Amino acid sequence: MYSATTRNIEITAKPHFLEGQSQPNENRFVWAYTITIANNGPHTVRLLTRHWVITDGNGGRQEVKGSGVVGEQPLLHPQDSYTYSSGCPLTTPSGMMQGSYNMVTTEGEHFDVAIPAFSLDSRFDRHAVN
Repeated sequence: MYSATTRNIEITAKPHFLEGQSQPNENRFVWAYTITIANNGPHTVRLLTRHWVITDGNGGRQEVKGSGVVGEQPLLHPQDSYTYSSGCPLTTPSGMMQGSYNMVTTEGEHFDVAIPAFSLDSRFDRHAVN
């Protein structure tokens, strides 16, 4: 489990490899991840947008930007939390993800919240030790 807190908004990420959906012989590796967004602060906030940076095991990088998460822009009152799951395919047996959410308070103040970097690991990743 990976966690980061920005302005009392705690983001927790739990990735897991989906071996049944992966096809290693065809360089297709799939992970699911569950994100929990907890509002530990005194202000109500809404998640507006997401920005992901996905890096594969060869250092290839792709960015994903969009509105909300899984089709929603959750409103989080103080002490509320919101959990969702999504997935990520790669052509390498390992990688990493990190990013940010843009939030807005009910007063109209926008701010970014860090999504902690988390590793995408599978048993198919072979590390060589020199």
